[in-house]
Amino acid sequence: MQSHFELFGLEPGFALDRAALDRAYREIQGRIHPDRFAHAGDAERRASMQWTTRVNEAYRVLQNPLERARHLLELNGVDVALETNTAMPTEFLERQMTLREALEAASEGRDADALDALRAELGAERTRVEAQLAERIDAARDFVGAAGMVRELKFLERLDAEIASAYDSIEA
Repeated sequence: MQSHFELFGLEPGFALDRAALDRAYREIQGRIHPDRFAHAGDAERRASMQWTTRVNEAYRVLQNPLERARHLLELNGVDVALETNTAMPTEFLERQMTLREALEAASEGRDADALDALRAELGAERTRVEAQLAERIDAARDFVGAAGMVRELKFLERLDAEIASAYDSIEA
């Protein structure tokens, strides 16, 4: 099976030309979209639906930095083991405890300003990790080392979802 990058005619890499991805996606969708096959036979309509599903999934993966990194590591034979490998550097775990405590305090205090500050801090942290991932994957080609960073990014993504839930709780 071809990689998501191959599907869109892109070079595999963490740093991604989003405009090129968007152009390739629109071009492919224009050729395979089910509406173009509305009057075709069952087999052609079914094939169009399958291709559309495949293209949409590939596009979703490549748009998301976490999923894109996972895909790149899988292509290079590295299992990120998000669900089973929870080993993290002590410094990162301590940082996350601090962020979670801040989230808990902001939630309990129903403090939207504190949540805003926390989300901004988390955004900066994600940007830093994504830059390090690009370095590890694209420049150093250290796929095993990048796996730990992917787990860190997943942790940050979960924390961001918890912040979103805290906003919802404040607004309710």
